[in-house]
Amino acid sequence: MKLGPRVIKTGIAVTLALYICSVLKLESAVFAGMAAIFTLQPSIYRTWKQVWDQVQTNILGALFALLGLYFLGNDPFSIGLVMILVIGMSVKLKMAETISLTLVTVLAVMSAPGGDDLMFALQRFALTFIGMASALVVNIFISPPNFKKMYIEKVNSVFQNMSILMRTAISDEMTEKSFHEQMRQLEKDILKLEEQYRLFDEEREKMAKLNQLDLREIVVFRQMFKSLQQGFIVLEDIDSFYFKSQPSEEDNQLFDQHLELLIKYHELFLLKYDGIIKLDDSKQDEDRLQETTAFLEKVIAAYQDNNKIQLTIIGSSIYNYAYQIDRLDQLVEQFMGYKERANA
Repeated sequence: MKLGPRVIKTGIAVTLALYICSVLKLESAVFAGMAAIFTLQPSIYRTWKQVWDQVQTNILGALFALLGLYFLGNDPFSIGLVMILVIGMSVKLKMAETISLTLVTVLAVMSAPGGDDLMFALQRFALTFIGMASALVVNIFISPPNFKKMYIEKVNSVFQNMSILMRTAISDEMTEKSFHEQMRQLEKDILKLEEQYRLFDEEREKMAKLNQLDLREIVVFRQMFKSLQQGFIVLEDIDSFYFKSQPSEEDNQLFDQHLELLIKYHELFLLKYDGIIKLDDSKQDEDRLQETTAFLEKVIAAYQDNNKIQLTIIGSSIYNYAYQIDRLDQLVEQFMGYKERANA
């Protein structure tokens, strides 16, 4: 079983919250542990935002709970009624994501014995803040997320899976069941990659003082995602249209060779970002795009007037893929050239 950093940090945050409660001799420390679990998020910014949102809704929730204690008591019916009001309030304030911990706070406050022990209620209220603070401290100081490294690793992983599918899509070497299983997995991985990019860009924008990243590199990362996304669209079009057109051996060779060429270029551009491949000149860039332009013109000329019109759809999708990876190459060239000049 593989335990990720977030899993380990959740355990540490709960431990820290419980330890603080034991040092302060606060009872019912389980509420602090629950608060730590709910608060810990994938990024430092989201954890801080969660704490801030929780502070607002928990204060309001605690006020509702104290008023409920004073006017209604702490019987099950009263607690349930206050929880309904708090849920409605959270939805109205567009803070539905904080409902779970807010309800824990309400339950903690309203479970005060006798319903009139204000200090006991406030102590329970303080437990949730100990848990939230523990989660924030742990996320900042213990193995803070390295989104740049995680993103690049995910890009390379997704590309490797996509390249296998693209190299076998036309030759039809993979079984239909395996192909569709791999396609479903690739789709999930691309969605995860998009979420990682959002986390990365969000962290860069909101926590700029802690994570100073070059905007040029962010643009490169965005283009990496768009290139992979378009590659997946090519695979979807091949799966939907290619074999229905009953392609000939010449068709297979034409499409297979060009896809192999584009996958090779895509891999080279990713390696170029890693500093493994030398930078190109503009003449080579122009030649690469001209190859795909010639491919598309050949496809349109050959198939637009017969029953293989579906192949022109795939050809257009392939051209868009070539455009996206060519754009990736240009952005990588610009960024790496800027780094070389900056380090000179």
